[in-house]
Amino acid sequence: MREIYSATLMISSILFIVFLVQLLVCKKKSKEKTSYKLPPGRRGWPLIGDSFNWFNAVAGSHPPQFVHQQVNRFGKIFSCSLFGKWAVVSADPTFNRFIMQNEGKLFQSSYPKSFRDLVGKNGVITVHGEQQRKLHGIASNMMRLEKLKFHFLDNIQLIMLQTLNKLDNNQVILLQDVCRKVAINLMVNQLLGASSETEINEMAHFFSDFVDGCLSLPINIPGFAYHTAMKAREKIIRKINKTIEKHGQEESSEGSNGVLGRLLEEESLPDNAVADFIINLLFAGNETTAKTMLFAVYFLTRCPKAMQQLLDEQDSIRSNSSGEGMLTWQDYKAMSFTQCVIDETLRLGGIAIWLMREAKQDVVYQAVHLDENLYKGASTFHPWRWMEPENQEKRNWRSSPFYCPFGGGARFCPGAELSRLQIAIFLHYFVTTFTWTQLKEDRMSFFPSARLVNGFQIRLTSRHHLDSESL
Repeated sequence: MREIYSATLMISSILFIVFLVQLLVCKKKSKEKTSYKLPPGRRGWPLIGDSFNWFNAVAGSHPPQFVHQQVNRFGKIFSCSLFGKWAVVSADPTFNRFIMQNEGKLFQSSYPKSFRDLVGKNGVITVHGEQQRKLHGIASNMMRLEKLKFHFLDNIQLIMLQTLNKLDNNQVILLQDVCRKVAINLMVNQLLGASSETEINEMAHFFSDFVDGCLSLPINIPGFAYHTAMKAREKIIRKINKTIEKHGQEESSEGSNGVLGRLLEEESLPDNAVADFIINLLFAGNETTAKTMLFAVYFLTRCPKAMQQLLDEQDSIRSNSSGEGMLTWQDYKAMSFTQCVIDETLRLGGIAIWLMREAKQDVVYQAVHLDENLYKGASTFHPWRWMEPENQEKRNWRSSPFYCPFGGGARFCPGAELSRLQIAIFLHYFVTTFTWTQLKEDRMSFFPSARLVNGFQIRLTSRHHLDSESL
């Protein structure tokens, strides 16, 4: 049976956020008869098709460029040859929402071998059917709203302060590295209950190698990214298994050992499934959180007006709490403009620029016209768009076909609220503790994962110093 890809066009004719979705068949009904055909498109070069054009766009600062060109030529749903397979690429928001809402019915997730091998066969990202529903339910339960308030909020702030307080006045840093360390620190602490500097540094190194291999050629020979990533996976699993053994040897107190401890106490999963489950959460949380933190600061630096408004909001929150003690849940909910900045960063940054789905049966779809006024000037960082009344419904990332940075349907990201909480807390402490000057020009790239090619080199200037010991 033929395999076909579909991708989601999510913003405008200037800048697209693209999800790549793998389908088995997507056919269009003819008006004259009941036969079906693939959407218009081209095959490109023999064997390689349009793969080079796709990768060139993804590796650049404008990953949807390839999709943009084909949409202008063939329409929002078109055919092409990618990765050695005949494909359909969908740039239709309604169709992509239809795909996500029919997970497990008409469509199922399908990823390259390298990705499947690394995230594991028992991971919530790759499994299907009842197993996927069970693992997704466990993850959602571990990160539900009341646990964010009582288990995560204070812990996130302590970790954030411990990391940021190691930065000095006038220090030159690569913010990309700092955000990666903050994110892995948060995830390792919250998932595994680990907090030592050595453990954090090791896991940060392992995950850097792990992520770089997720979309690599599956060649398990030294020198190839896939081989290095598989070795990193083995080391991560050993860390997880040691934590499992430790948990079994000593009676843990309530809330200890992070999510892993609660998972072992509350759920009945075999150890190999537990390891893959934790790897999936580490991967998803680290990638989304670290990159959104980085890109938010990057966009704010390029937009002084937004930077000043966000700083005013955060200074006001700190002033209302007399600059002492932890931020409260009410403080977090008062960060209205900060949430607009996060939404705009997710829209422009395209952290997850593609997803893959495989159709379980033939699909007939008739494209409909949608109002895309929300995405006028879409290549511009404009967080105020999310404050406009006519955009409020479209801003609902749980139901909007225009904006779904955390996926949708049965695979809606269970850690979406946790990720937004972490990003907002990071922005609060970073902008109220430091000002900064960018030292080197930078640009975005999205291969092998979303990043700034020069790491966003900046010089810090301290506004004041926060002591996490006193909190």
